[in-house]
Amino acid sequence: MSRIAFFFPSLNGGGAERVMVTLANALADRGHAIDLVLASAHGPFRKDVSPQVRVIDLQAGRVIKSLLPLARYLRRESPVAMLAAQTHANVVTLVARRLARVATRVVVSERSTISVACSRARGAAAWLNYALVPSLYRTADGICTVSRAASKDLVRFAGLPAARVSTIYNPFDLDRITRLADEPLGDPWLEPGKPPIVLAVGRLAEEKDFPTLIRAFARLRSKRPLRLLILGEGALRPMLEELIARCKLTADDVRMPGFVQNPFAYLARCSVFVLSSRWEGLPGVLIEALACGAPVVSTDCPSGPHEILEGGRWGSLVAVGDPDALAGAIAATLDTPRDRLPDVRRRAQDFEQERAVAAYLKLLGC
Repeated sequence: MSRIAFFFPSLNGGGAERVMVTLANALADRGHAIDLVLASAHGPFRKDVSPQVRVIDLQAGRVIKSLLPLARYLRRESPVAMLAAQTHANVVTLVARRLARVATRVVVSERSTISVACSRARGAAAWLNYALVPSLYRTADGICTVSRAASKDLVRFAGLPAARVSTIYNPFDLDRITRLADEPLGDPWLEPGKPPIVLAVGRLAEEKDFPTLIRAFARLRSKRPLRLLILGEGALRPMLEELIARCKLTADDVRMPGFVQNPFAYLARCSVFVLSSRWEGLPGVLIEALACGAPVVSTDCPSGPHEILEGGRWGSLVAVGDPDALAGAIAATLDTPRDRLPDVRRRAQDFEQERAVAAYLKLLGC
């Protein structure tokens, strides 16, 4: 069986990393020889990588420093195909193949809405990355994004023919999610008889817009018993903690326990899951919430939530950055009996990993 390689930055706790590990494991289960090539092989998802997947740690730290080590890997191993994920890793992969002078088929995958990410880029290196996208992506053998809206955005941004960009929804191992969702939790906030739990999951980063969620929660908390759990870690923790204090919320109202290895147990037990993002690609955690049966409220941000929830069929969609609208949608969801809410697990079935695996294999030419 021909060798297929993946390249992305690390195994840190983000949605893109979780998806890439899921996909790599799924291909290995089907008998493909898989290399997971990483700028740095550190991160909490390392333990989720299948023993059948070979991990190649380039020990570069940053993605840009992976250029020469990645070119050497390509010359040495000459995999039949390589899938790269995230803009900076995509750019480095395409340049590395040129340096290595190998025939490896390269597929690049955009995980977010590239025009929005570019508009918020800071520093010369980041600007150079995005400036290289229109010319370098034309040299890719395959290009894909994770939502139809993200595909349209990439076509506009890079001036690519629409036919060159495929949409492949992220693969989700629904059996594994269900199994993990049933694991005991041991969190006193989730015990029967406690106040309802509003749950959010994601990096503490600008695009997740947790300030809007905190302000919405503060409005609700002033009127009813309620608790907010935000699972994830990131650079904005000090700012968010300061905002929580300014909103006069206490440790009995809001907790941010950091990254947790099994968010599915929380998703299965929360009263409502909220995605407050300003922008996304295809928010995997929203699909995971559906798979766990959680009632959901989401911003109608670019891109993904509108497609996932089919315009509001499976959960509420509200405007980006509007704490009043978000608070209203959360309250309405909490006040609706569970048996009158949609059976969101039915929608999650549309994201079962078999469809994505078949689509990626076709694009990789394997």
